[in-house]
Amino acid sequence: MIVAASTECWPEMELREAIEVLQDLEFTAVEIALHESGKIKPSDLVTDVDRAAQILRSSHRMDISGYSVQLASTGDQHYADFKEICRIAKATKVVNITVPSAELGTPFNEEVEHLQKLVKVAETEGARVAVRCQLGCLSEDPDTLMVLCNNVDGLGVTFDPSVYIAGKANTKNLDKILKFVCNVHLRDTRPDAFQVSVGQGEVDYGKLVTQLEREKYDRALTVHMSPIEGLDHRVELRKLRRLLETLI
Repeated sequence: MIVAASTECWPEMELREAIEVLQDLEFTAVEIALHESGKIKPSDLVTDVDRAAQILRSSHRMDISGYSVQLASTGDQHYADFKEICRIAKATKVVNITVPSAELGTPFNEEVEHLQKLVKVAETEGARVAVRCQLGCLSEDPDTLMVLCNNVDGLGVTFDPSVYIAGKANTKNLDKILKFVCNVHLRDTRPDAFQVSVGQGEVDYGKLVTQLEREKYDRALTVHMSPIEGLDHRVELRKLRRLLETLI
């Protein structure tokens, strides 16, 4: 396992600046968010794969552990754009691509069909799709998530324990979805607060690492924290990095 950090930790920074800050905090790997609502917009990348690969390689000495992708396009264009993102991933030697989960209320079969298409596209470029655990989405329930993975051959999970501490599924067993995990997003969480200062929440990092080791997990533990007013964000990121490094 390696410890990485997401560029979403610094949502207001351009890529190069975020990379420099994460390097200063002694992270060696980064997950880059390619979100239409963020600083690096997929619509700006898919028009020129070679140029996009060059931009993303500006991660300097940091390894790219994966991409988190949120596209604004719909219909056939969505899958065409995703194909270009997968080509960019291949050009930058990235395997793991995290995608959002459908909102609650989305017909299950519709989501299965959508994810099957994404997985099929990704496999042609040597990438793996992982659906993200999210509150307010189908993936907030581990039982639903397990059925999704069982119905979509090759689908992985970007596991976020905070979703199952702060959400309605906080009494459910999560062991059944651990075998599908190919990325992890981490912060500290309480049932009444999605993110709190590191050490003030209920995420059992040691237990999680042990469970993942049992499943032969060997990928990233990605620090995925938003700035909180009143807390030194650099200190929080450094604390969680050091804590995770002691566990692996």
